Amino acid sequence: MIAILQMQATPPDATGGSFLIFATALITIALFVYIFKPARPEHAAEKTRLAFLYERKEQTFENLRDLNFEYKAGKLSDADFSSMRDSMEQEAANILAEIEQIEHEPAVARR
Repeated sequence: MIAILQMQATPPDATGGSFLIFATALITIALFVYIFKPARPEHAAEKTRLAFLYERKEQTFENLRDLNFEYKAGKLSDADFSSMRDSMEQEAANILAEIEQIEHEPAVARR
């Protein structure tokens, strides 16, 4: 029985300790590479000018709705409301005119 206890109490040899240190270092390096690697850039589809204008039109109309709400809530004076509304309406008109122009030009010229 004493012989069995003496065999179990012997420390591992240097090869086992070296392997444990090597495996720990390898896992640590792999973990750092995984955590800190640069992210892949997302490739979004390029927007056409027409798609951009439609988004801008929706944003402008939403801004006009918000402006009307703030005016009715009493947050804007009559003069401020008029000047801001006029500039937003002018912007919306310019956007609509450009959309109209792009939609009516020949398909060959758009490419």
